Amino acid sequence: MEQTGTVASATSERGEVVLRRRDDGAHELRVNGVFVMDTLETTSERLLAEAALAGCSSPRRVLVGGLGLGFTAHAVLADPRVEQVDVVEIEPAVVAWMRDGTVPHGPAYLADERLRVVEADAAVAIEEAADEAYDLVLLDVDNGPANLVHGPNAALYTAPALEAVRRVLAPGGTVVVWSAARSDDLDAALREVFGTAGSREVAVPDHGRVGSYWLHLASR
Repeated sequence: MEQTGTVASATSERGEVVLRRRDDGAHELRVNGVFVMDTLETTSERLLAEAALAGCSSPRRVLVGGLGLGFTAHAVLADPRVEQVDVVEIEPAVVAWMRDGTVPHGPAYLADERLRVVEADAAVAIEEAADEAYDLVLLDVDNGPANLVHGPNAALYTAPALEAVRRVLAPGGTVVVWSAARSDDLDAALREVFGTAGSREVAVPDHGRVGSYWLHLASR
């Protein structure tokens, strides 16, 4: 019989990370008791990747902030134009569960030779990256600035952090931030750094939530 309830848990300085298997068979990731994502409904993760890739003419080198259960990175790697994907994940346990098969699809998703997983804070990884290192940066660390997984992540959506994002983007490169709700403050910060910015409403049919998600975009 397949296990239901808690499959694995870990505690870090940021709190508790739990992987659960639900009665419907899906695996679910929670951080400090807050639902983050599951393996049943992955439309939003796929749409983030597809929308971001559609707006980038040459997405050879991609940075994804947040591994989660791997669906955004997997969708990015489905694009044949992509040559390199660096995924930054702050929780070592999440990376370990993907690598060792605790998340059943994890080993297959991480096997792509174009993929590199970095255990670090996304803001720190961006600060340490070389100038013009990426053509596309996707930030899915939280569910937007109003729905933080960890409070300190708020700084990632402000002008100083976005200046670092602009620096690591090659000319013509694009940053895309996924959000559960439209953020005027994030739009303003992106405009301050990049000159122009836009937000796009994304409907996710049958996702089980009221309303749409939003993409916040800017290009260098």
